[in-house]
Amino acid sequence: MGKKGLGFFEKYLSIWVALCIIAGILIGNYLSIIPQTLSKFTIANVNIPIAVLIWAMIYPMMVKIDFRAVEMVKKNYIKGMTITWAINWLIKPFTMYIFASLFLITIFSKFGFIPLELAKEYVAGAILLGVAPCTAMVFVWSYLTDGDPLYTLVQVATNDLIILIAFVPIVGFLMGISNIPIPYDTLFLSVFLYVVIPLIFGYLSRKYLLAHKGQKWFEKTFIPSLNKASILSLLMTLMLLFSFQGGIILTNPLYILLISIPLIIQTFFVFGLAYYWTKKWNLPHNISAPSALIGASNFFELAVAVAITLFGLNSGAALATVVGVLVEVPLMLTLVWIANKTKW
Repeated sequence: MGKKGLGFFEKYLSIWVALCIIAGILIGNYLSIIPQTLSKFTIANVNIPIAVLIWAMIYPMMVKIDFRAVEMVKKNYIKGMTITWAINWLIKPFTMYIFASLFLITIFSKFGFIPLELAKEYVAGAILLGVAPCTAMVFVWSYLTDGDPLYTLVQVATNDLIILIAFVPIVGFLMGISNIPIPYDTLFLSVFLYVVIPLIFGYLSRKYLLAHKGQKWFEKTFIPSLNKASILSLLMTLMLLFSFQGGIILTNPLYILLISIPLIIQTFFVFGLAYYWTKKWNLPHNISAPSALIGASNFFELAVAVAITLFGLNSGAALATVVGVLVEVPLMLTLVWIANKTKW
């Protein structure tokens, strides 16, 4: 399976991420005045420069969503949506917690590879990834597997609505049983800042632009320009994050590998479970592929933003969410290949 359908930046996203990691580490070690200065611009635990970059990443996803699609659910979508909702909200968050705790705390911390407190922070970051199903790149994964575009849109729209009510309680519960202290006021603030505000602004601006500029301009000019801005914001955010994490990474680069292990296992497990379920229910490939891929992928922009707000720019939780970005694209392209090879 080739990478057709991916833009230039998306196609080589893993390379850009790796380059930003290197640049961030170099900045943190040789131009430390930059992250030190930016860290001072913080209000109510929200770092303003990072918040602006996060909004620039999330808004393009929200403005693409046509919530009218929710009203157009076809009869053969019901089984697929049942699988999507069950995997994303009843299974995925908890398996992420299990895999992350097992490897990072029970195994890696016990055998001295990672200090216990740092391992707990990594688990917190993994939890945030696990409770944030994909809302953007799943459109690309669906396209590459010839998925039903309307069904994919319905998945994204309904997941964004579910995030509003399910994200906070699930995150709070999983971090609570992990003995990770979590300020609920900050968590609610994060969801309001990074989900509610972009969702409302995306809906209103989409409605206005379609009415005044037309569908063709919106899809052919506006959205492509936003996509580029979103990727650029992502890369700048990663560069800043790793400028704060540079010391830890240079001291022990093994941490990046150790964090990635449960994330990789979780991705394949969730995809396999959802894909097998769709096959048992005899769903067509154009429904089964996006149903499995949306759970395997993550809304990492939200996870990164909440990790920064809750735990800080230089926290282990923030680093874990960034590692999620690093491994996601090559993993998802592998799953796309598997889905196409096993098409029924």
